[in-house]
Amino acid sequence: LPLLLEATLLRLASGSYHPFYNGFYYNHVMNDKGNGHEKVVDFNGVRLVVETSKDPIYSTSGANVTLPCHYHYEPDSQGKHKIRIKWSKLRDDYTKEQDVLVAIGKTYVAFGDFRGRAHLHQTSRREASLLVSDVRLQDDGKYRCEVIDGLEDESDVVDLQLQGIVFPYQPSRGQYSLNFHEAERVCQEQGAIIATFNQLFQAWSEGLDWCNAGWLADGTVQYPIRLPRKPCGGVHLAPGIRSYGPRHRHLHRFDVFCFSSALRGEVFYLEHPARMTLEEAKQACQDAGAEIARVGHLYSAWKFLGLDRCDAGWLADGSVRYPIIKPRANCGPAEPGVRSFGFPSKGRFGVFCYKER
Repeated sequence: LPLLLEATLLRLASGSYHPFYNGFYYNHVMNDKGNGHEKVVDFNGVRLVVETSKDPIYSTSGANVTLPCHYHYEPDSQGKHKIRIKWSKLRDDYTKEQDVLVAIGKTYVAFGDFRGRAHLHQTSRREASLLVSDVRLQDDGKYRCEVIDGLEDESDVVDLQLQGIVFPYQPSRGQYSLNFHEAERVCQEQGAIIATFNQLFQAWSEGLDWCNAGWLADGTVQYPIRLPRKPCGGVHLAPGIRSYGPRHRHLHRFDVFCFSSALRGEVFYLEHPARMTLEEAKQACQDAGAEIARVGHLYSAWKFLGLDRCDAGWLADGSVRYPIIKPRANCGPAEPGVRSFGFPSKGRFGVFCYKER
């Protein structure tokens, strides 16, 4: 113990701090010339390099996607290496990464929601790519490809972005009535997930302008403004994403921004000469071999399938909406969008149904 204490004090006194990684110190070694200078060398004279795509990889819900990852040595090493590969997904709130897949040689195991969907893709030498089948909304995000060779451990990050649409949502009980956990749940109920900041920013860049603040996946509350105005942060602020910052996930209540991707099915409109109540509308969709559409289905059909219908229809949450691609007389404002009649307690309308292919 006295020797250990003395060594620690000598190290602190020297003012020299060396980088450590995974508990092993190997990146810097002292030369033997006794002049107090250090010479930087690589472990065993060989440097491991891991590379992924610098550009985002784009996909859609239900598709298969490959996240590229390759590694090599500098200078090139022809020797045999017992490589371990680990893929993990970075979380939006910067908490512990989510394990996706671990592989040694051609043997690998996938974890959690990726079990049965994540596979190692090795079609060339020193490839460590990840194949994800049946892509889900929650797969959107950044992934780390990590290659471990003995003491050497290098990684790179690739961004998987789902092509989708962000829409603001508030339930029938009104504005600012959702805590964070309720916000997550209502997005799922609408065939969507709670949006990330990057998804909201992309939607803002494409024209989304919404003055009500809503939850995002990282627990912050924000809203996108294209046209500055007094009720939305003031006329003197530049356009952009207004932020309330992180909020208490149980106590604070706001609306929510949801994200939905391209559909694996179709949305169609059913009408009845006398129109329908909500319960009659649900039954009509079932009789047609479908289900009553959710809000996320309607937004996705509007954006990706060009659904344009100037007839109001019931949706699964009890709201009445209709999608407009080409604005025209008697069909609402002069801009394209999904129009809403709110949550009528009475009334008879048509219905939007959803049927998977």
